[in-house]
Amino acid sequence: MAPADGGAPGTGAPDGARSGAARPGAAPPPRPVARTAALLGRPATAATPTGGGSICDAYRVELGEEGGGTPGPEGSGPVTVFAKALDAAPADFFAAEAAGLARLRATGTVPVPEVVAVARDVLVLEWLEPGPPDRAAAERLGRGLAALHASPAPSWGTPGEPCYLGPLPLTSPPEPVAEPDAWPRFHAERRLEPLLRAAVDSGHLTPSDARDVERLCERLGDEAVSGPPQPPAVIHGDLWSGNVHWTADGQARLIDPAAQGGHPETDLAMLQLFGCPELPRILAAYEEVRPLPGRQARVPLHQLQHLLVHAVLFGGGYGAQSGAAARAALG
Repeated sequence: MAPADGGAPGTGAPDGARSGAARPGAAPPPRPVARTAALLGRPATAATPTGGGSICDAYRVELGEEGGGTPGPEGSGPVTVFAKALDAAPADFFAAEAAGLARLRATGTVPVPEVVAVARDVLVLEWLEPGPPDRAAAERLGRGLAALHASPAPSWGTPGEPCYLGPLPLTSPPEPVAEPDAWPRFHAERRLEPLLRAAVDSGHLTPSDARDVERLCERLGDEAVSGPPQPPAVIHGDLWSGNVHWTADGQARLIDPAAQGGHPETDLAMLQLFGCPELPRILAAYEEVRPLPGRQARVPLHQLQHLLVHAVLFGGGYGAQSGAAARAALG
């Protein structure tokens, strides 16, 4: 989800503060750092809080020589990793994220960080040194996304497996459904309507805006609204700009996925929702490989799910934006 997800693996600390060193008499390291050290069987020699969001605590963790536990990503010598933690996380929260990264990696289309370790309350990834966005990396990302979206998924959603958008669980049909014309019903029943109810219950969506979202859900089966049918594709599922991590080796890696069988235009619309560096280059490279006639008119439809998530979690103007997106999608 957008701007309040867990930190990115490779963002700098806001003030360069370092903590967590294993020194005699020093204060105990933050719990995520201690958990990371325990999982990998190494002492934490330093830790730096990283920016990136408000859902999870995130750290750049430097670890000393291996002393047992899970082998580190670079053998037995000192290593640096990225750790994100959430004390109140559901039991399958970080496992779902790790599975999502594996789902993306299995397509062989887009680069993602390696998972070093995963537990109920912490996820440890390889450290990715940040770098500036550039044109070449953006074009590679656009072509990679086009290839990702050409990768067939076995079903809409993730039947039988957990999936989260930020802290909110996403449901899937109990049995796999893969018919191309099933997306409107899936999207209405499993994505928009649960979020609509939650936004209304939280008091963050007015009755008028709620009615417009309901009208859109009723009309999603109309091809003039939802576009031509297409089979489920593997999508990132939460592709706001903060989940595109530009690295020093000239790559743009995808992080924090809600990977699932979904509609490719959802990823592209999310990139547009909060802006992204080099976005025109990304989209142009994508459409050179995989043209999507009429896509721009459907952007409000595919942004609505994420706007509703933000209305549920943060209120503010997101409820009004949700209503406006529904009306724009209806035309």
